[in-house]
Amino acid sequence: MAFYNKLSEVSAVSYPRLVAWRFRVKLHRIFSFHSYVTNSGSYYTYVLADEDGYKMEMTVYGDYENFKGFEEEEEKWVEIFRVKVDRSGPGFQAVNSPFKLIGTRDTQVRLINPPVNDRVFIDFKNIHAIPHMSSKERNHPIDTMGVVFNTEARFDLATPMMVFYIRDNIHSQIKCVATGEQAYAFWDGLEKMGRGQVIVALKMWRIRKHWNCSGPDDLSLETEGEISDFRFNPRLSEVEHFRQSLLNSDPYVKKYGVESLV
Repeated sequence: MAFYNKLSEVSAVSYPRLVAWRFRVKLHRIFSFHSYVTNSGSYYTYVLADEDGYKMEMTVYGDYENFKGFEEEEEKWVEIFRVKVDRSGPGFQAVNSPFKLIGTRDTQVRLINPPVNDRVFIDFKNIHAIPHMSSKERNHPIDTMGVVFNTEARFDLATPMMVFYIRDNIHSQIKCVATGEQAYAFWDGLEKMGRGQVIVALKMWRIRKHWNCSGPDDLSLETEGEISDFRFNPRLSEVEHFRQSLLNSDPYVKKYGVESLV
């Protein structure tokens, strides 16, 4: 049986000498980016999750043959061999880890089939808990879900926006803003849903703080480039549990119903 390192084993002791790592991970999220420092790209960042749910970024700064096609394999399990380790930089990071991986032309990536398991590694944060998060916690994107209401399309702006609110089963709510192509995708997806209440699961959205001179600062959730994603009524156990809690406790949902999971 093959031995695999855990992402949590990467430490200051091993950095940066060892490159003979062997990881078995899920490609939790994949997004492209352009380097404004070198004015080059597009490059890809892969958010990896191991079997324990520990997450770490892997960035590939070249158009290497060994990574061709893997940008289309989100949510697949892979083996990764011979990858470099670097320290995470300051500022906003996709995951809460002091280290990141660097894929090179010597890195080997192989799909695992059948997959190790069907976990999705989405760590849903309750809406009512978001205001109590520390500033350090807010420096990383979060996952959450809620019932969509009060939608407003602002497609006449230089940067198109889709503004909406989500609420949980105890009536906590938060403003959300999707921008650019994701604004159009959210509008199109919502239009295709039925007439009942719609649950949206937000994956890796950024928390924004807005200064309020008359009271506590306002918080919102916003898309952060291609890092962020969303799904309407996804067939996940956590979403089904939330849906059932709405049917049992929310008067509006009891009256108008909630869309089935897809």
